[in-house]
Amino acid sequence: MNNVYFPEDEISTDDLYFVCYMIERTARQLKQPNKYVANAMGHDELAKKLSLADTLHSENPLAVSADWIDEYHLRPGNYNVANVRPDLCSKIPTATQMGKVYKRLILNTLQQNEDYADAILRVYNNPICEVIDNYNTSAYYEPSPYIARSYYAGGFI
Repeated sequence: MNNVYFPEDEISTDDLYFVCYMIERTARQLKQPNKYVANAMGHDELAKKLSLADTLHSENPLAVSADWIDEYHLRPGNYNVANVRPDLCSKIPTATQMGKVYKRLILNTLQQNEDYADAILRVYNNPICEVIDNYNTSAYYEPSPYIARSYYAGGFI
């Protein structure tokens, strides 16, 4: 994918990771599922954020998240990923860890002629994300190839 502001520059996988991390961070702050944030931004705005990621990563993530909330008029919800059974999940994965999980899933399922913004929307809108984000299951820490196969299979076995 090329940078929308500098078409000769490529968007890196680190840029993809940063946007996935910020989607996770913002969604957690608002108590919304990740797809809410991704869908509210839409393809064109995701492409812009991917293009600015190499600069935005040096900003305070709380400020970036606050800017996204204001810019896209995001509202709080009641989806809480931290609502887990302590006997099944002793430690919630961090937003940075989950950003990596989603970056790898996007890269492992990237389709021909699909850009990262399209892939973000496709992956975050897939029902498998509900399983990955349920930390009472082991889905989020499964190996990346297994998660990708599960994505294509329509669920975890």
